[in-house]
Amino acid sequence: MSMLTPPGMGGKYRITGSKYPRMRRNRGRRRIVLAVVASVVAVGLIGWGTLQLIDVFTGGDKARAAGSRDDCAAKRPGPSTGPSAPKALPKPGDIKVNVYNATPRGGLAKDVAAELKKRGFTVGKVDNAPKEYDKKVKGTGILLGPKSATESAMPVLGTQLAGTESRTDARKGGEVDLILGTKFKDLAKKEDADKALAVLAKPQPTPSPSDGKKDC
Repeated sequence: MSMLTPPGMGGKYRITGSKYPRMRRNRGRRRIVLAVVASVVAVGLIGWGTLQLIDVFTGGDKARAAGSRDDCAAKRPGPSTGPSAPKALPKPGDIKVNVYNATPRGGLAKDVAAELKKRGFTVGKVDNAPKEYDKKVKGTGILLGPKSATESAMPVLGTQLAGTESRTDARKGGEVDLILGTKFKDLAKKEDADKALAVLAKPQPTPSPSDGKKDC
């Protein structure tokens, strides 16, 4: 009996020879796997080639670049600008100013009115302040006028002295009252007032928070 024959087995089950039988691998399965992989690669190459042809005939790269530029332009904020249509401010000669003294200092209204006249303003009444304001203005002064003057005559007159308070009443016309308070010392120096008036006439643009930042 051969050494390869299990004990108790013989006859037709007898194994003869000195070598174990070898099992052949299933080559059919390997061929199927290789065929599937080759098919996937082929489909991918065909799809890639199709996209390249579409880009060539339709200018896909240019279209994408243009779209990218459009998106970038849409995200990028526009240049900083000031007021779109600033109102024209009146000239000092077009502003009629009534000067009232609400302080204990004698002749103050007269002196201030004379200086404002030198600076080109039209001077109206010059007197002591009405009872409702006399000795009751604790600050530098009050600019009192119609609501329409808050963005025209009052800012222009305000360049001549700092720290004034603007108020409105129901008066008709465009004249403005300058009521001098107890903290008033003197008008601003003419050169400083002229600079402030120039800035008021040509306001600087307000920078955008995104200026200087690259979006794309």
